Parts: sequence; structure tokens; C-alpha cells
Amino acid sequence: MPTILTINGHRVVIYTADHRPAHVHVVGSGFEVVFNLNCPNGPIEIRTIGGKVTDAAIRRIARLIEAETAALCAAWRKHHGNY
Repeated sequence: MPTILTINGHRVVIYTADHRPAHVHVVGSGFEVVFNLNCPNGPIEIRTIGGKVTDAAIRRIARLIEAETAALCAAWRKHHGNY
């Protein structure tokens, strides 16, 4: 599970044996949020939320992920091919 980015101390990962659609897992202390990327240009969308995380934290993370959509889609393509 390569860490693609670190955002506010949270790891943004793509699992190498994962499935489509293109998405990332944001792993923090006590939570994991999965965002669909809707490659190549977004917009991102929340798919699942596990654990305890505030709505405000999710919104902050989502804004930062949104700004990196192109890079995250490129990383997905590197590990999985087409979206």
C-alpha cells in the first residue's frame, strides 16, 4: 500500500490489489475515509467513512485531496492502469 501523499499527518494511500473505480484511502489516527477520484478531473466524492473523524476534518482533507486530483489519478494509473 504505497503512501501517495501525507496531508495534515494523514496518509493518502492506494492499495495495490484494489478495485475500480479510482479512489484513495485517507488513513488517520482512528479513522479511514475513502474518496472516489472521478478521474481524470474529479470532482472527488466521499465513498465511505470508518472510525471517528469530524465533518470539519473531512472537509479540510477533501479540499486538499481535490487540489491533488491529477497527481492522484496519475498514481492510480501507475498501479492499476485505466480508471
